Parts: sequence; C-alpha cells; structure tokens
Amino acid sequence: MKDEQEMVLTDPSSPSSPEDVSRRKFLQTGVFGACAIYIGAIGYPVFRYLNSPVEASQLASAVKEVTLDKANELAVGTAFMFKFGTSPALLIHHADGSWVAMSAVCTHMGCTVKFDEGAKKITCACHGGVFDAATGENISGPPPRPLERYDVKVNDASVVVTKIS
Repeated sequence: MKDEQEMVLTDPSSPSSPEDVSRRKFLQTGVFGACAIYIGAIGYPVFRYLNSPVEASQLASAVKEVTLDKANELAVGTAFMFKFGTSPALLIHHADGSWVAMSAVCTHMGCTVKFDEGAKKITCACHGGVFDAATGENISGPPPRPLERYDVKVNDASVVVTKIS
C-alpha cells in the first residue's frame, strides 16, 4: 500500500503550466498575424481595383486648345491619337461625318484607351472598360465615369480641339 500512496497522478483536466499558456498564446498571436498579413495582401489589390484613383482634377491640364494640322484628312470611320497637353486624347471621324474628341485616359485606373474600329467602341485593355465612341459614356466594365469630351472645330487646313469648361 505504501507504493500506491507515493504514486502521484496528474489530472488531464488540471490547468496547464504557465509555460504552456505562454506557448499557446504565442501560437495564437502568430496565426492571427499570419492571417492578417494574408488578408491584407489579398484585400489591398482588391481595394485599389475597386477604388478609382483617377479623378477629374488629375486629368485637368493647363492646355485649353490644340490645333491638329492635316487631321481633317483623317479617313471616315477611323481615329487619331494625339496629345492634349500631357495627356493622350482621341479624335474620331465617324461614318456619319461627325467629329468627336475625348480624353484617351480611362477613368478607372488611368490606362490609355483605344478606338476599336470594328466594334465602333473605345476599349481599355487594362480592366475591360468599354466606352461609347460617339459620347464617351461608359458602357461596361469598372470605369465609374465617362471619358472627358472636347469640343471639335474642323476647318480647311486643320482640326481645332478645345477643352470644354
């Protein structure tokens, strides 16, 4: 019987030692930190994609008017890319004879758009934005606003593109 009294049994439900609690807390903190970093790594690009950083004030330019020599010779149904100040712009000569000029900077992330002659639409290759070639209105995709429109005056020798105030 004496041997039985000397035997010490540990109860598995008894509180663990302070070292175990510290280790557990360390692991919980580490897992929480790793999850936070993972969520941030995924969440930040998604936030940047959904939040449009290109504002109208960023698109503003000190230039108010551009004269394009010989642009009046542009074939019907085609577009001409030019610089309006420091920003790219599009001059489109539609099949009905009308002329349209607008900024070629996508209002979503600031990528340069292009005129798709086959579809008669303006497209942004960065995120699939589509704009109406006649009005610059956003048709589909993530762009939140239409493209900035410019006024167009065609004369015998050139095309004058003016910023609309």
